[in-house]
Amino acid sequence: MKVYIFTLLLCMITLGCAQSKTKPITEFSQNDIENAILLDVRTPEEFNGGHLDKAVNINWFDADFAERVNTIDRAQTVYVYCKKGGRSAKAAQVLDSLGFNVVDLEGGYDAYMASKKN
Repeated sequence: MKVYIFTLLLCMITLGCAQSKTKPITEFSQNDIENAILLDVRTPEEFNGGHLDKAVNINWFDADFAERVNTIDRAQTVYVYCKKGGRSAKAAQVLDSLGFNVVDLEGGYDAYMASKKN
């Protein structure tokens, strides 16, 4: 429990300093994740309603989010997205503070789906 609290505190302190890369989700392609991981941080219900191909789901709202993302290979770039962009921005900051090379896919799944309808 102390490790969890310490990790959470460390994440909160570094959130103000962390800066991650961003890319509009409408410019994302499956070629981008050839040597990367695509992380969907929405709830399992949202994920099951539709997601990008090859996405891994780790719910931002889970209490053990930081522990679960620590299982991801740090050698790979992590592309992260959510529904509209808020949760993924927060998750990207946490991932960045934990030493990941992270790219926040701005606009989220809704923007991606809207671009496919046009």
